Amino acid sequence: MVFDANTPIYLQIMDDFKKRMIKGEWDATAKIASVRELAVDYGVNPNTIQRALSELEREGLVYSERTSGRYVSKDVQRMMQLKEDYANDALDHCIEVLQELNYDKDTMLAKMEERLKHE
Repeated sequence: MVFDANTPIYLQIMDDFKKRMIKGEWDATAKIASVRELAVDYGVNPNTIQRALSELEREGLVYSERTSGRYVSKDVQRMMQLKEDYANDALDHCIEVLQELNYDKDTMLAKMEERLKHE
C-alpha cells in the first residue's frame, strides 16, 4: 500500500480495513490477523496498526476476545451502513466535481447513465 503523506497512516489503514469489510474480504466474525502480521504486511510500526484497530473497535466495526484476538463485527446492519456511507461519499464527490464543471442535474444523470451502459 502506498501512503499519502497528507493523511495520518493509521487513518489510511483504517480506511483499507473498512473497504475489506465492505467488499467481503473480511466477513462478519472473521478473525483478523495479529497486529504484528498486519504491521509487516503494511510495512508500518505495530503501534500504527494497534491504533487503527482500536479506532475500529471504538466505531463498533471490530471486537476483541481476550484470549483469541480481534474479529470483524457481527453487526450486519452496521456493515450495511458503512457500505452505504462509502457509496454516498463517492457519489457526493462525483456530484461536486461535475458541478464545478457547470453540469446541471439532467446532464449529470445522462452522463452517469451513459457510463453505466459501457460497464
